[in-house]
Amino acid sequence: MCNRYLNDLRKAGLELEVFGFEEWSETQIEVFPDREGLVFAKDREGRLAAQVMRWGFPPPPAQAAQRPVTNVRNLDSPYWRGWLDPRWRCLVPFTAFAEWSDERPKRERWFGLSSGRGGCFAGIWRPWTGVRGPKSAPVSGEHKLFAFLTCAPNRVVRPIHAKAMPVILEEAEAQRAWLEAPAAAVPVLAAPIADEALTVLDEAA
Repeated sequence: MCNRYLNDLRKAGLELEVFGFEEWSETQIEVFPDREGLVFAKDREGRLAAQVMRWGFPPPPAQAAQRPVTNVRNLDSPYWRGWLDPRWRCLVPFTAFAEWSDERPKRERWFGLSSGRGGCFAGIWRPWTGVRGPKSAPVSGEHKLFAFLTCAPNRVVRPIHAKAMPVILEEAEAQRAWLEAPAAAVPVLAAPIADEALTVLDEAA
């Protein structure tokens, strides 16, 4: 389960070329659960807009652990079904992501696109009211929360982490499809990226 990723748009040269702005500095480059990250979602006018959201949905009421749920796995779950509608979909830009290896002792392994560019995770978002953030600096009030879909790992990720990997959207066409396709198409869109499009990184930097 991906619980750490990098979003260094400036290093990847994506700010102006892909997202239409020259500099972004409102969020940290390294994103952890329950921290703020950059997300692109449609605004009230239907335009794709950069927004700051907090990573992790609230856990289902029946779930014993109360940690934020960062990854969407079971698309058939009633908990997720209502949030898969196009109006709740978003793009979560990234330049690298980490998975814990299945080996012992476990260690973080980093992955990135073979092109050296950044891409987007297929995300969903929701409004929520409550207390979020670290215990040292809790934030009470209204929040926008996001999570992203996972799928079966491709042949690059599977030997290292066999459980799952994020759903990655590299090209603009795939990103538009994720934002606009009907809910019935989500299981088809939630597929691993092509093996040749992903590579193992020696380090995250």
